[in-house]
Amino acid sequence: MPQLRFSRAAIGSAAIALAASLSLTACGGAEPSSSGDAAPTTLTFGVQAAPNSMDPAQLHDGQQRYVWGAVYDTLIYSDNAGVLQPGAAKSWEFSPDARSLTLKLRDDMKFSDGDPVTSKAVKTSLERTMTTAGPQQSNLSAVASVDAPDDHTVVLGLSRPDPNLLVALSYGAGAIGDPDTINEARTALDPVGSGPYTLDRSATVDGTKYVLNRRDDYWNVKAYPFKTVTVRVIPDRTALFNALLTKELDAGTTVDAAQSKQVESNGFAITRVEDVTTAGIVIADRAGQVAKPLANVKVRQAINHAFDRKKMLEALVSGKGRPTEQIFNKLSPAFDADLDNAYSFDPEKARNLLKEAGYPDGFSLTMPANVVVQPYQASITQALADIGIKVDWEPVPAQSSGQTTKWGMYFNVGSTAAPSRTTALYFGKSGSQNPFRYEDPKMNELLTKVAAETDATRAGEIYKEINNYATDNAWLAPFFSLETTWATKSGLEYRGTGSAVPDLRVFGVAGQ
Repeated sequence: MPQLRFSRAAIGSAAIALAASLSLTACGGAEPSSSGDAAPTTLTFGVQAAPNSMDPAQLHDGQQRYVWGAVYDTLIYSDNAGVLQPGAAKSWEFSPDARSLTLKLRDDMKFSDGDPVTSKAVKTSLERTMTTAGPQQSNLSAVASVDAPDDHTVVLGLSRPDPNLLVALSYGAGAIGDPDTINEARTALDPVGSGPYTLDRSATVDGTKYVLNRRDDYWNVKAYPFKTVTVRVIPDRTALFNALLTKELDAGTTVDAAQSKQVESNGFAITRVEDVTTAGIVIADRAGQVAKPLANVKVRQAINHAFDRKKMLEALVSGKGRPTEQIFNKLSPAFDADLDNAYSFDPEKARNLLKEAGYPDGFSLTMPANVVVQPYQASITQALADIGIKVDWEPVPAQSSGQTTKWGMYFNVGSTAAPSRTTALYFGKSGSQNPFRYEDPKMNELLTKVAAETDATRAGEIYKEINNYATDNAWLAPFFSLETTWATKSGLEYRGTGSAVPDLRVFGVAGQ
C-alpha cells in the first residue's frame, strides 16, 4: 500500500505507544512444526492491564488496543512509522475551510457475521461515541453532524476546524461497530467487528487471557501473518522476563542492559525503540480548585525544580531513556531542544519559589496511587518533601488514573503522539489529561491558530509555541522520555518505532 502524505496539520507523526513502566511483553507459544525453518503461525504476548471494555465508546488507546484493534477496523490507521494510512476509509478530504471531512469507504469489508460494512455502520458508531460518556467522546467534540449520502461515503460536518480529527479516527474514536449489535450487552465482552480477528469466547478468560482467531476473509489478511494470537494479562514484569529467558516466550521487552544481554545470548534479536512514552507529573489543577497552591505558577515551577531527572532515570528505569522537561518528544515537530534545560535540579531555588509564592513552610496535597506510579512513588515523595511539599497517596484501583477533579496533580506515563493529539489531550478544554477543563486565553489563542493552519510546516512552528508556553507556565513536570527494548526469537521481528501504536502489525515474520 503506498504511503500517503497530506498537508493537514492534523497528520504529523500519529502515535500512541505503551507506557514503558508497564513493560508490555510478548510471550510464548508459537505452535510447533515439523521444520525448524517454518514460519510461526501463532503469537502470544502479555499486557499488564485487561481491556476495560470492548464497547467502541469505551475503548482506551493504550495497551488495550492490542485486543480491540484486532477485532475492529478503524477509519484510518497509523502505520509502524506513525504515518496515517487508509483503513476502512480508502481516502479522505477536507473542505477548503476545514469545516467538512469526506471519507470514502472500501467496498470489500464485511463484519464477522457476514454483513457488509457500509456508511450506516460508520454513522451509527460515530454518533453513538459522540453521545456516550467515555474516553473517546472528547475526541469527536468538533463533529457536529455525520451524514451518509451513499453506502460508501461518510461526511463529517465540523463545528470548528480540528487538527486532531484524523489522528482520532485512527484511534478508538474511529472504530466501527456492527449497528445491529452495538447496543447489546454482548458488545462489551464479545463484539461483532470488521477487523482481522474474532474473539474466541470459548478460549478467552476475561481479565486474564484473550484469544484471537484470524479471519481469512479479511480484506487485508496478508498484513496479519499469525493465525492465532493470545493476549495474556500478566501484571508481574519479572515473571514475564523469566519466561522469556527460559524460552517460553516468543518475544518481549527487557528492563535493562543486563537482561538484554541475557536473552540475546539465548538466541534472541534485540530491537531498541526510543522515545516511546513520556513519564512525569500532570499539574492539572492550574486554577487551584482542590489544591490552591497549584494556581501559582511559581509553585508549579518549584515542583519542576525539585526532581533530579538524571538520577531518577538511572535508579528507576536503568537509564532506558533520556531526561526531559517537555511533553513533546524528539519525534515531534513541537519539540524544542532548549526546553530540556528549562528546569535544572535545584531544591534551593524551588524552596525560594515557594516562599515567593506565599508558602515558606510548604503545603500538603494528595495524589492517586496506582500500579503505574508505584515504581516512582518513593522518589516523588522524597523529592517534593525536600522542598516542603508533603504528598499523601490515596490508593486507587489498578486501572484508575488521576484524570479526575479529585486530585490536583497525578503521575502519568503518556504515549508518544502526533502533536495535534498531545495538544488536544493535555491542553484542549475537553482533553482527558485536562480533567479540570482549564482554559487560558493565550493557549486558546494558539489552539485556534493551529486549528486553522493547513500548512504542516507552519503548524509545526505553532505547536512549538504551544510547547514553550505550557513549559514556561509549568503545566506539567515531565521526568524522562522512555525507551523500550524488544527481544524476538528466531523467525519473528519487532517492526515498531517510537511512533507505532500498540497494534498486531508491529509483530512480523522474518523475511516476509
